[in-house]
Amino acid sequence: HVSTDCLGTPIVYSPVKADLTGNIKKIRAVYDSNPSKFKTLQNILEAEKEMHGSAWPKTGATLALMWLKRGLKFMLVLLQSISDGERDEEHPNLIRVNAMKAYEIALKKYHGWMLQKLFMGSVYALPYKSDLLKALEKGKEVKEEESIEKIHQFLSKATPILDDFPSFCAKEEKQVFLVLTARFMATTVWGMKRGRRQRLTNAALALP
Repeated sequence: HVSTDCLGTPIVYSPVKADLTGNIKKIRAVYDSNPSKFKTLQNILEAEKEMHGSAWPKTGATLALMWLKRGLKFMLVLLQSISDGERDEEHPNLIRVNAMKAYEIALKKYHGWMLQKLFMGSVYALPYKSDLLKALEKGKEVKEEESIEKIHQFLSKATPILDDFPSFCAKEEKQVFLVLTARFMATTVWGMKRGRRQRLTNAALALP
């Protein structure tokens, strides 16, 4: 779990990581309960809408999917901001500006006053950008421009899929790629070849 752990603070970023992995488990549990019925996320959404009535969509795997998307959005915006070169000119190696932008866009409106205050305080515990990039490379010494290029390549694939929510839900390959996107955030695997991604399609959410 390097990519989220390397962000440092347990106050904000550990919950983001926990939400990503926890929500994947919730969605996968529903899939595992009846794989033939829940071949796509759309199948799950439709079944839960009928099952939960007025409580839907703020319940079950549907709610987990909503929070999964928000957590992924935070991570993608953070990486996008870094790769775009946005920074504090007086402190260019800090990522506070990037984290604040990601939080404003992806999570702030869903958090209460207390969580917002905790986040504001936690940004001072963030690592340097150079340390973050090194962590994303699993400790390898790689030039910054090479790491940024890898981030660009990843974002070019992941961002359109997340932006396409929820229409992607009916497409098995995109549903699998969403879960792989979350797993990327937890393991820092820089992308996945199309062939392997396609082979995982039939497995849907039942990933190893």
